[in-house]
Amino acid sequence: MTYGYMRNASALYQETSARGSVEGADRHQLTTMLFDGVIDRINQARGAIRRGDVPAKGTHFSRAHAIISELRGSLDHAQGGPLAGRLDALYDYVSRRLLHAQLNNDERAIDEIVDLLTPVRDAWRQIRTQFLATQGNAASHQPNAAA
Repeated sequence: MTYGYMRNASALYQETSARGSVEGADRHQLTTMLFDGVIDRINQARGAIRRGDVPAKGTHFSRAHAIISELRGSLDHAQGGPLAGRLDALYDYVSRRLLHAQLNNDERAIDEIVDLLTPVRDAWRQIRTQFLATQGNAASHQPNAAA
């Protein structure tokens, strides 16, 4: 087996694994995956900056921008009210800071972006846990159909 084949097989496995995770995910998990993905891409861009790998840096920043655009596009301003507006402003700011970091190889801007996104990602995890707990409580209070 050649190194190239091993790398392609590894990439295929990761793609298949990720696809399987997405197919079985609820909306909270999908949102958390997007946050994990954008933070991962930003950190990969940081690594590319440190290595001087300009093409990889561009690829990782581009993917991070795309994920932020997806998060921004998923906002429901009609139902989300002020929270949706604040998240929209955050995503706009993060997009501008990503562009600044990319153009200036600014790792402090990368740190700032990660520091801004991490609590939001963590909040989505907590929301899911709370949501599942309420679903479990609701199911335990329902009469048993088999009884």
